[in-house]
Formats: sequence, structure tokens, C-alpha cells
Amino acid sequence: MKEEQPEHRSKGIYILPNLFTSASLFAGFFAIVSAFNSHFILSAVCIFLAAIMDSLDGRVARLTNTQSAFGAEYDSLADIVSFGVAPALIIYFWAVKHIAQFGWAVSFIYLACVALRLARFNTQLEEQSKRYFTGLPCPSAAATIAGFVWFCNSLGYKVAQGGVTFFATIITLYLSAMMVSNIKFRSFKDFDLKGKLVFTQAVLVVFFIAVIFIDPSITLFVIFMLYALSGSFAAVFFKYRQAKTTKHDEVDK
Repeated sequence: MKEEQPEHRSKGIYILPNLFTSASLFAGFFAIVSAFNSHFILSAVCIFLAAIMDSLDGRVARLTNTQSAFGAEYDSLADIVSFGVAPALIIYFWAVKHIAQFGWAVSFIYLACVALRLARFNTQLEEQSKRYFTGLPCPSAAATIAGFVWFCNSLGYKVAQGGVTFFATIITLYLSAMMVSNIKFRSFKDFDLKGKLVFTQAVLVVFFIAVIFIDPSITLFVIFMLYALSGSFAAVFFKYRQAKTTKHDEVDK
């Protein structure tokens, strides 16, 4: 999902950025098909591919100066499929369908929160901060679910059972709440990706990529789960520090 878009967009339709959006939409669709056929690892991989394509279409549009109102609307519609419907069905078929009516309710809550997150973002474009997202971005939420499913499958849980179903439910509801919350999450868009890297930074980038490819099922889940938790921990820490400062000021008076 694009968190930064120009105020004035062309009404035309450009091929290149919309090809990336279409690729993201296809990956989300194929994730749904794979989930129906109980190919959950493939479904998870498709969610990550959709997230990559989704992050590229906006950048391609800005680099080629082909932003358009059509592209922005098409992107939102693709997001609701790839990061809303697909993860909701994956977690339903893999885990929460085993808890009867409560299971489909959990999946629907997640889907509804993605839709609400996208609607809020689209109506607050001019108020968006470059440094922070308001609420957890839906691609990150979808990637967390995909990472969890992939990780558990690598441990031998082809279908969630017992405690795994419980954790799947808790994680899904937590992600849903974070998407519609007012908690701030770092966007990392203030980092200058076009600038030069010093040698040590280049080594760290290579090391980071290598760690991911050692076992993607573990590292991707850990990365996105920590990111999903980071906003909550930062909010709690900020409130604690603010309360401590207020108490200290009252004592001084």
C-alpha cells in the first residue's frame, strides 16, 4: 500500500505501474486458490510476492512520473484482495475454521479491519506523516500472517492444532486491532535510500539478506511480528515516560 502519493494525479491509465499492481493482484488471487487446495506454504509465499509487487508499483510510478488517479484506485482494490481477502481465507482454512462460528468471525474481523484501514488511509492522504504510519499497514499485517503460517508448516503443522490454533486466533485479532488503531508505526521512508552506503553498511545489508535466506520461514515471521509489536511497545513506553515525567513535575511543585 502506498503511503505517499501526489496531490494532483493524471486521469490517464499508464501501463508500467499498473502491471506491477496487476502482478500483486494475481499473487493475491493465486494465494486464495492455493489456500482452497491446502497448499498453505505456496499461499504464504504468494502473499510476500504480492507485498513486493505492491511496494514497487508506487515507486515505478514516481520514477517514471506516471502517477494517476486510476492507478491509486486500482491499487486500493488490489490491496483488499491481496492483503485482506487472501490472508483472511488462508488463516481460516489453515487454523480458525476448527473453532466453528468463531473462526469465520475472526477471519471476517480481519478482512473488515483491512477495508477500514484502506478507507481511512485514502481519506487522510494529505495528513499522512512521512516518518510514521497511523495504524499497522495492511501489507505488513498480511505478511505477518503469511510468515506465521509458513513458519508453523515448516515445524510440521500442515493444519493448525490445539495451541497453534489459539495463537493463530490471537495474532489475527491483534493485527486487526493494530490496523484500525491510532498507534504510530515507523515507515522508514525518511531514510535516504538513494544516498551512498559506507562499507560497513553495505556489509550489514548483505548479512541481513543472507540471514533471511538461511530460513525464510523463521526470519520473515520474526521480522514482521516484531514490527507489528513495535508500535504497541513504543506507545506503552511513551505513555509510561509521559506519566513518569508528569509525576516528577508534580513532586517538584
